Amino acid sequence: MFQNVKAHHPRVYAGVGLCNKREKNKKSQPQKIKTFVMKSSKFLNVKKLSTVLLLAAISLPATLFAQAKYRVQSATITLAGTSTLHDWTMKASQANSDAVFQVGANDKISDLTNLSFTMPAKGLKSEHAMMDNNTYKALDTDKNPNISFVLSNADITPVDGTTYNIKAKGRLTIAGTTKETDLVATGKFNPADKSLQVTGAKKFKMTDYGVKPPTVMFGSIKTGDDITVSYNLKFVK
Repeated sequence: MFQNVKAHHPRVYAGVGLCNKREKNKKSQPQKIKTFVMKSSKFLNVKKLSTVLLLAAISLPATLFAQAKYRVQSATITLAGTSTLHDWTMKASQANSDAVFQVGANDKISDLTNLSFTMPAKGLKSEHAMMDNNTYKALDTDKNPNISFVLSNADITPVDGTTYNIKAKGRLTIAGTTKETDLVATGKFNPADKSLQVTGAKKFKMTDYGVKPPTVMFGSIKTGDDITVSYNLKFVK
């Protein structure tokens, strides 16, 4: 019948074909909408997942590493040098120090981000009062009562499960003169009380900090310019 219509009435046939095409498109529309919704959902889910992963990556360092504040509980500072008579030492046990370490899982220390150290210069004592007084005079303790160190940056390398090599740079102030210096120390972590024992030594010259080596007995005994400062600090939370 449609063949006859096509032959004798082409316009009518074309209209019937157009109606059939519209009907077909109408029937397929819900399927297209369903497909679009499914693709959109997948895209939104992927985008949501990407956002979650990004936030997790950003927060991961804060989760794995935390800043731990420490303070010095006990300190031993030893100043050692030479003289024309004999070697000499001075010791101090008064010191204040605060530090911030980056601590990860299982109490593993990964970084030292902040440290300040201060000690009274008159806390240094020898076995001879005359030498002490001459040292304080050389350090000009009336104007410069403290010896201090402020950290600039540090690098911590693990040696084993509880021992660390610490390389630090900072500003050391002695007798009012401040200089950039580097320190190398060993840190020993105690899992029992979470303390950290830091030991090290630094050699330098008194004259580097504008200090004239002290003398005693009217200059008959002179101290050498080279000195070694050793330190043993126990840090606790």
